[in-house]
Amino acid sequence: MEFSYEEMVRLSQAWLPVVLEYSGKLTLALVTLAIGWWLINRVTGRLALLMQGRKVDLALTGFIRSLANIVLKVLLLVSVASMVGISTASFIAAIGAAGLAIGLALQGSLANFAGGVLILLFRPFRIGDWIEAQGLSGTVDSIQIFHTVLRTGDNRTVILPNGALSNGPIINTSRQATRQIVFDVKVDYEADLPKAQQVLREMAEDPRVLKEPAPAVVVAGLGDTYITLSLRVWTANSDYWAVTFKFNEEIRDRLREVGVDIAMPGLLAHTVRSAPPA
Repeated sequence: MEFSYEEMVRLSQAWLPVVLEYSGKLTLALVTLAIGWWLINRVTGRLALLMQGRKVDLALTGFIRSLANIVLKVLLLVSVASMVGISTASFIAAIGAAGLAIGLALQGSLANFAGGVLILLFRPFRIGDWIEAQGLSGTVDSIQIFHTVLRTGDNRTVILPNGALSNGPIINTSRQATRQIVFDVKVDYEADLPKAQQVLREMAEDPRVLKEPAPAVVVAGLGDTYITLSLRVWTANSDYWAVTFKFNEEIRDRLREVGVDIAMPGLLAHTVRSAPPA
């Protein structure tokens, strides 16, 4: 019994400093973990509120908040592990290797993700806008992290990857409140130009045509067998197609009423690149 007691004292004297040292480190690590975990949740919550206040897209807000939360908590766990004496070099190396492998495997997806972030941050277009990009055109139905969904004029769905979309030219015909109509008509060299110009000016009296900037009728070009007259007016963006279609419907009959014929074999030189939005 005396031997056992002495042995216990000897063992306690040997292990007590180690236990006290590691218990202190463990306690400090646990406190650091608890406080750090709470702070990360607070910081990422404030980050989300800041992005919402700046009208950042909700999908992007949620994604960035989750990503920041995960990254910060992984770093916190690594720091806590190092505090209790666990070697983190191999752990960090494994995370780096895994990140590199995932990045190489998902190059296209990461490019689309980066493009989606740029689109949602800088907003070259919004849901409901009519855009032309990558040789396609349509109304923006939704903007996702990896792709953008368009609806064409004939009600087809087009999915564009955000990587290509953010790195190419985009024509947004809905961004401005007004839009110019350039309406060209070809008439014979023998035609009475003042009468033809008067017809175009009368067409510009449509109530949907804006007074400022003022409508203009000009000689836009001289061809081999015809003269190109150009009517240039401004309308509200929402009236662009209706006014264009009305001009197309009326021009031939109005010119014939004053004895002016459209040059043959061409009819109207007015062309539109994209179909009207549905």
